[in-house]
Amino acid sequence: MKRLAMLRLLAIIISGVTFLMIPSFVTAIIMEETPMIWAFLVSIITGIIIALPTFIFKPKAPLSFRTRDGFLLVFLTWIFASLAGSIPYLLSPLNIHFSNAIFESSCSFATTGATTFSNVEVLPRSLLLWRSMSHWAGGMGIILLTVALMPLLGVGGFQLIKAEVPGPEKDKITPRITATAKVLWGVYFVFTLILIILYRLGGMEWFDAVCHGFSVLATGGVSTKNAGFAFYDSAFIDWVTVIFMLLGALNFNMYFRIVRGKFKDLLHNTESRVYIFIFIIAALVISLSLIPQSDSFGSALRIGSFQAASFLTSTGHARADYTAWPALAQMALFCLMFIGGCSGSTAGGVKVIRHTVLFKQAFNELRRLIYPQGVFSIQLNKKAGRKDVVYGVAGFVFLYFFIVAVTAFVTAASGFDIFESFSTALSITGNIGAGFSAAGPNYSFGAYPAHLKLFYSLVMIAGRLELWTVFILFKPEYWKS
Repeated sequence: MKRLAMLRLLAIIISGVTFLMIPSFVTAIIMEETPMIWAFLVSIITGIIIALPTFIFKPKAPLSFRTRDGFLLVFLTWIFASLAGSIPYLLSPLNIHFSNAIFESSCSFATTGATTFSNVEVLPRSLLLWRSMSHWAGGMGIILLTVALMPLLGVGGFQLIKAEVPGPEKDKITPRITATAKVLWGVYFVFTLILIILYRLGGMEWFDAVCHGFSVLATGGVSTKNAGFAFYDSAFIDWVTVIFMLLGALNFNMYFRIVRGKFKDLLHNTESRVYIFIFIIAALVISLSLIPQSDSFGSALRIGSFQAASFLTSTGHARADYTAWPALAQMALFCLMFIGGCSGSTAGGVKVIRHTVLFKQAFNELRRLIYPQGVFSIQLNKKAGRKDVVYGVAGFVFLYFFIVAVTAFVTAASGFDIFESFSTALSITGNIGAGFSAAGPNYSFGAYPAHLKLFYSLVMIAGRLELWTVFILFKPEYWKS
């Protein structure tokens, strides 16, 4: 029964992905993009056919998953979502290779923002919208969408969201997980709507405003322009983007508490304060180093803040060719690739809270050397942190950089130099999209070998699911019971 329920849920997920293609299908009709009309129509019909039996043969009694079932289902969800999302690319008139289609789809749902297209402005508008739409859906998580559909399948969902929500601490915002999903999506939708309106007021066309709104709030890096935000050269648009990149990478639980009037929670939240502090320091360092080659300090601050926010939040948008910047600015950006946004956000990377925990624990170890008999604990949100949190964070960080090392080795084995391999590995594992050398703003992943792009797709999904969800499946004990 449990396997059957899992198959039903995967079928619903596939149909959900194809349902998200409807706006792109309508856009193809309006823009008279005939080949894309058929590409999206075939995809949508396929999703309906796959999901139809799940609504006809519903289970008689509700069925709850254990945590171990949630891990497998979450992983399969992202695999099948990426496969379903690749269909419009494969059916498009652009003759997109299978590895490129999978890579583009995985990038979108993992909110990585990398691309294989060297010229996005020649793409059909319906396909550009689909890239941004799948980014937006992946930003909050396909599982959060699916949880709202759980009652249709008779399946309880909290174990699934535990496997998907990023960060060392996962709290239920409301007693019922379906209500939690609705609250989070409500906040997400309102922010997206505000951002789109602001972009339109800043001079973007409605289509570009929608696509960039979907991308930025999801902390993804796709754009409808080859030059990205540099195309608009607008201070208003740049600062709006900075603000919403930072908002998208903030823990979404904070927004729920703010709505309920608990403003002090944001001020007392350790991760939020460290996150803002890191951004301010990085933005100032980069901006000050850019002054000699800028028209004014204001211009340097705007560009420096934009790029600092982009790298810290793993958004990956490029406002300028940062590979031509002074070494200090490049080093600051490179260091931000190791950090990431907050837990419980749409951002990738190690996450600020984990760096905070390890930093505090390191100082506790120094104190222990001075006071060997002392008992020390880390303080998070003005409360004593649990020891098991430190162990969990240490294990995750080791696994994270182990995956970065493996990805770098695989990349180097394909003929790339050491720095290119390491930079690309950081970018892919952390779902950043931006990088240096071959992963820089003036290049795309289109020239990478097919096997690398397929491998990167798996790494991006693993990084988006914070590694544990994927690598627990490789433990023999997982399959024994």
